[in-house]
Amino acid sequence: MKNNSWMRLFIVMLAVAMLASACQKPGEEGSADGKVEFEFWSAPNPTQQAFWSDMAKAYMQENKDVKIKVTPMPESPSSEAGIQSAIAAGNAPAISENISRGFAAQLSASSAIVPLEEFDGYDELIKNREMTETMSTWKFADNHQYVLPIYSNAMLFGWRMDILKELGFDEPPKTYSEVLEVGEKLKEKHPDKFLWARADLVKPTWWARWFDFFMMYNAASEGNNFVEGDKFIADDKAGVETLEFMKNLSEKDLLLTREATDPFETGQAIMMDIGPWTFPYWADKFPEMKQGETYELSMPPVPDGVDPENAKTFADTKGLSIYASASKEQQQAAFDFVKWVYSDAENDLTWFEKTNLPPARDDLSTNETFAQYFEENPQLVKYAENIPNAVPPIDSENTVEIQEAIGKDALNPVIKGQKEPKQAWKDMKKSIDGMLK
Repeated sequence: MKNNSWMRLFIVMLAVAMLASACQKPGEEGSADGKVEFEFWSAPNPTQQAFWSDMAKAYMQENKDVKIKVTPMPESPSSEAGIQSAIAAGNAPAISENISRGFAAQLSASSAIVPLEEFDGYDELIKNREMTETMSTWKFADNHQYVLPIYSNAMLFGWRMDILKELGFDEPPKTYSEVLEVGEKLKEKHPDKFLWARADLVKPTWWARWFDFFMMYNAASEGNNFVEGDKFIADDKAGVETLEFMKNLSEKDLLLTREATDPFETGQAIMMDIGPWTFPYWADKFPEMKQGETYELSMPPVPDGVDPENAKTFADTKGLSIYASASKEQQQAAFDFVKWVYSDAENDLTWFEKTNLPPARDDLSTNETFAQYFEENPQLVKYAENIPNAVPPIDSENTVEIQEAIGKDALNPVIKGQKEPKQAWKDMKKSIDGMLK
């Protein structure tokens, strides 16, 4: 695979760091009092750091022979760059959270993280946390599991139900033709309104594709993978249909692609990609936004002929990885700590309450532990129900370049009217194939 200059430098520096680590004297990785010590890097978020600090304190109370130091990971210029720098310098922790599937592919390609399924107790962990189905979509191209997902935001679309009802619709549209029908009625009654306001649709920003293209593509393809190892395996039919749908929306003036302030909340647009982090903002700034009255949530629409019940979406999700530079003793101790945390659903409830990020559990919507929380926060129920239907980011060390190509070669020019969908898909495919060889 082709890598950028930073990645090549990173691999060289990693090799040097691992050689230095191999030359350590016996016992250097332990503590003077015989305890197993390891460092846990939390995400650079106060609520997540607080959660892991509390978990570490509780675990150490029960396990006196373990010492865990929880610190937030460096985030300048990004948390990914901070992790890479630490690995190259030989200063990596034993374990960290905040790892996306795409970034894990980079780390695993240079043997910087270790397969989790090889640890004693792995199967028990997956069983106890009820995450077998969720983990099936996280398997990497080499059949290993390098990341244990902590949370999973099954990205949904919000619809302004007050405006839909005004147009004569009682529920959000589920298929492309239904969406276009809504759009036609909208323009007839409110020519100045739009279906979807999203300036990123005409920008090549790589991460933006998670919240537009991949939501739509995953729904159209019923969750078909996009790349696998060094092969482009995307569903061509679903990909072209996704672009054709976006073209139709653009041609019918249903997309607002210039910057706008709170277009969904103000009713300038009636559809918006929404994650659970939106609701605290609404509670503070837009208390009139009430589920079932002002808005409703739905999975992404699908092409005509595709069963909406089989729709998939994008999973905004990150997890834990264990680093190869740690000693075997530290690695197992770190894994045992994680296994202990996830042996009790009450810990996932605490996480949910502190962070508003849905735990990556198959049973989140049915487990009685979370019932009262969902009664108090009904807007989160649909996110929980669709965790098994949410597809994580692609596992490629070329994730950034691949998603830039989706924007530059396909999505952006189609929406701007510069390319036809079939040609755009063909051009994008050619670019991505070149990256993967």
